[in-house]
Amino acid sequence: MATPSAPHPESPHPEAQCTEAHPEAQCTEARLEPERTEAQPTEASTVSTAFLRQLDDERESAMRTASHPGSAFDGADAALHDRLEELVEADRPEMLDLMLDLAEHPEVAFEEHRSARAIVDVLAAHGIEAQLGVHGLDTAIRAEISGMSGVSGTRPAGPGAAGAGAAGAEPAGPGADASGVGADAAGAGAAGAGAAGAGVGDDVPTLAILSEYDALPVVGHGCGHNVIAVMGLGAFLALAALAKADPSAVPGRVVFLGTPAEEGHTGKEYMARNGAFDGLDAAVMAHPYGYDLADQVWLGRRTLTVEFHGHTAHASAQPFMGRNALDAASLMYQGIGLMRQQTPPSDRIHAVIREGGDRASVVPDYAKLDLYVRSQRPETLKDLSSRVEDVARGAALMAGVGVSVNWDQHPPSLPVRTNEALTGSWVQAQRRRGRDPLPFGVVSPILAASTDFGNVSYRIPGIHPVIRIAPPEVALHTREFATWAVSEDARAAASDGAYGLAATVLDALHDPQLATAMAAEFEEAGGAIDVPSFFD
Repeated sequence: MATPSAPHPESPHPEAQCTEAHPEAQCTEARLEPERTEAQPTEASTVSTAFLRQLDDERESAMRTASHPGSAFDGADAALHDRLEELVEADRPEMLDLMLDLAEHPEVAFEEHRSARAIVDVLAAHGIEAQLGVHGLDTAIRAEISGMSGVSGTRPAGPGAAGAGAAGAEPAGPGADASGVGADAAGAGAAGAGAAGAGVGDDVPTLAILSEYDALPVVGHGCGHNVIAVMGLGAFLALAALAKADPSAVPGRVVFLGTPAEEGHTGKEYMARNGAFDGLDAAVMAHPYGYDLADQVWLGRRTLTVEFHGHTAHASAQPFMGRNALDAASLMYQGIGLMRQQTPPSDRIHAVIREGGDRASVVPDYAKLDLYVRSQRPETLKDLSSRVEDVARGAALMAGVGVSVNWDQHPPSLPVRTNEALTGSWVQAQRRRGRDPLPFGVVSPILAASTDFGNVSYRIPGIHPVIRIAPPEVALHTREFATWAVSEDARAAASDGAYGLAATVLDALHDPQLATAMAAEFEEAGGAIDVPSFFD
């Protein structure tokens, strides 16, 4: 029997030379697959900061000459402002303790049970009973104080006088029972001399001060809502103490509203649909930021989920029998990218493909996208929504699949409509505290986010200024901003903001001309709109 020859060194198939005469061990090396080289992952390209530097240069240039005109109205007298400032400072240690406590125990939207209870406990310590679990949300808060009428006279004819903007009772929001009132509800109003309605009829000005206290997942209070909470609460407590000492110092009614679930949701809209803003003449709040701004752009926002339904098939053997839902999702994603070229510069559309198949060998019969759609005006947000929906239906038609379009898992948020008459009082108060809020437009409107306070501002007059607690380069919704939300700058802003909100309310209660201008400006801007049905 001839001995098998050794494989030729250039043989393309050395394993073919293995025979029964060659044990398996002797052929192993010949059967090894060629060595593979692992591809090294590449890093993302460096993001240029040139455009941000351009915006910074433009802002610095504008700041050299820009100045807000302040208020054209007298407001409350200086002695009352002196006393109000003293009362804010007297509560400063307690407010800072609460601010830090909220930061150490962050709670996300609809789950702010500990935070809400902490605020209610502070109100109780000041002799003020508060309702917890009101207006459709378990973690919403309401308290009221009133002084004595006789300075401002009757309230101006405006949205609050007629209860405009109230959409009637709506289903309770997430986490609330059908009544909208939690088990912790304790009567409305304040105890003692500042009790709601003491010496005050139904025809007096009524203003609300708002606080937020929900946090972000993972980063905690990276939007500074712990600071918002104590600015609003501190303002309300100072006015309550002023009314208790001298009821004529607060000639009207002041409502404190703790408003949960702003982050990613619209807690204020749930509350509004359950009567929170009925009978109010105006609402005020402030937000931490990297600048002191009298006004800034806040975009309206809608959420959208699009689902494509196709037919599955073997991607190799019978691809022609499938209808690819992922193709439709890809077409929609690309279509939105192209559409951005023909949208206003203030519009924003963000999308992610959440689902699109499990195996490459199977034609996907289901795909899903989640989107945010934002714009600077309610009307342009409605237009943009229609265009985005057209893209979804067009993508489905091109891919031969079905489509379902589901808007607003939570109610949409509207842009903020700022009331300039009230803003002037805020600016005057901040200058008294050593700050100088910049007028609208100094900081580029390109740097814009969204807030559910917009829904309030299209029901009644309102302001939502921002107050500096961090350097301009520190972005909201980051761990870095959460760190600044407990800094010395944040502590200063907590007191300055509390005084600013209280002073603005006090001016509106004491100055009939300011109150009339506030209401007239709101009506000239279009008045109250029917928020729940606006996008129908």
